Amino acid sequence: MPINIPASLPAVQTLISENIFIMSQERACSQDIRPLKIAILNLMPKKIETETQLLRVLSNSPIQVDVELVQTATYTSKNTPGDHLLKFYKTFDDIKDQRFDGMIITGAPVEQMEFEEVNYWPELCEIMEWSKSHVYSTFHICWGAQAGLYYHYGIGKVPLPQKMFGVFRHKVLAPSHPLLTGFDEYFYAPHSRHTTILREDIDAEPGLELLTWSPEAGVHIVASKNGRQFFVTGHSEYDRTTLAGEYFRDREQGLAIALPQNYFDSDDPEGEIPFVWRAAGSLLYTNWLNYFVYQQTPYDLQQLRQLEI
Repeated sequence: MPINIPASLPAVQTLISENIFIMSQERACSQDIRPLKIAILNLMPKKIETETQLLRVLSNSPIQVDVELVQTATYTSKNTPGDHLLKFYKTFDDIKDQRFDGMIITGAPVEQMEFEEVNYWPELCEIMEWSKSHVYSTFHICWGAQAGLYYHYGIGKVPLPQKMFGVFRHKVLAPSHPLLTGFDEYFYAPHSRHTTILREDIDAEPGLELLTWSPEAGVHIVASKNGRQFFVTGHSEYDRTTLAGEYFRDREQGLAIALPQNYFDSDDPEGEIPFVWRAAGSLLYTNWLNYFVYQQTPYDLQQLRQLEI
């Protein structure tokens, strides 16, 4: 899938070096097709790293994608250069009159706080409410998934005795679901979080379906039965070394951090890192774009209907 992004975005050179099709805005404007409009609400502290990871996994389909990067107005990242945010990011006020085929709401390192204690929670609630009428399908990641389940369905998160940190094997529970087309019965995905969602809470909600599950990591992919919302508690978009970066960062800061499970070869932090989740992660995003965005969204986005929860 060609990604239509500004040529000066830092992710461009990284993606080009990986043979990912980047389309200039000039070339995109000359094509007589309607691209998919995808908004990425990036709540992660290292926004350049996160946007690069997400653009990578959105690139594996023949449909052109126009990406709009969005940040909160009520909190400004301290880990991303201000000129980058000013140049490439918009706020909700900038986009609220637009409609989008799809939206991704990322995770955020705030899962140990109560939702209402997060300083941008009211703004995020406004965005999630807006998404019901202005976005066809929304893909929530990690804390974003927990926030979405809490806001839309009243399902709370539960603290874990220790951080869920590593790469875990998951089982496909709904093999006929289009989001899981082409998946093996078992696959791997990274997790990095301090809280979880209980399976019984998902099973008790008639509007939701649990698609994948891990005996170690628990609830993984949850779908609304109408295909308009997905909640993924892991990080299938992560690079090979992302968990390593988190581990070494915390260790250097003197924080109590265990080795990420099933991650370093032979549990040697100086050893190799087998990249065992890349194929499933790429397929997850490609299936979402194909089956729940491209195949479902009305050509005229003004015809989007309000999502009923």
